Amino acid sequence: MRKTGKKFTAARQQVPDRPHTIEEAVPLMQKVKFAKFDETVELSMRLGVDPKHADQMVRGTVVLPHGLGKSKRVLAIAGGEKQKEAQDAGADVVGGEEVVEKIQGGWMDFDAVVATPDMMRAVGKLGKVLGPRGLMPNPKTGTVTVEIAKAVREIKAGKVEFRVDKTGIVHAPIGKISFPAQSLVDNAHALVDSVVKAKPSAAKGKYLRSVTMSSTMGPGIQIDTTAVEAGAKH
Repeated sequence: MRKTGKKFTAARQQVPDRPHTIEEAVPLMQKVKFAKFDETVELSMRLGVDPKHADQMVRGTVVLPHGLGKSKRVLAIAGGEKQKEAQDAGADVVGGEEVVEKIQGGWMDFDAVVATPDMMRAVGKLGKVLGPRGLMPNPKTGTVTVEIAKAVREIKAGKVEFRVDKTGIVHAPIGKISFPAQSLVDNAHALVDSVVKAKPSAAKGKYLRSVTMSSTMGPGIQIDTTAVEAGAKH
């Protein structure tokens, strides 16, 4: 059985065993932090869906109002004028088929990929490389688009992709623990709202089964699902 450290145990003992509002959870999480680095804050949402059924898949994107605290290196795969558009919008690397070959050769110095539809024939060859890392461009998440400049700007501004895993849980970051509390509160609400809006019509019963907020090293803090779900509907 895995032993928990003294600092983690002490932090967990300061977290009341009851559901909290997001507004209560954020300052509590910041108060009990003990790690020496700037931890990432994440929300984990267990949903009332069965991802084995295609009509119960939950995925989407959200642009967090206060970003993630770090700028992603964005690769734009496009041709002609679209390359200049992507460059002007702030893409870190821009190219065409030659970039696809470079990735096939093992180059992976980027955090996000956007592509124009005309390049997808070439980009399709990268499915086995980019797919497992969650980097494959997809029209559903806005990363395959003719509006490549907009896609680049959104990712740079803190756009987050979310997707339910095979156990029915969505994990997504909402910023750094050093953020002002209100920024994390706003980002958390934006993420929850987007996940609630992405509820499939085939999902039956309670949709948000449980929501937990935690920092990289800190204890999980239980979020009141009724409050966040009610807030997301307005």
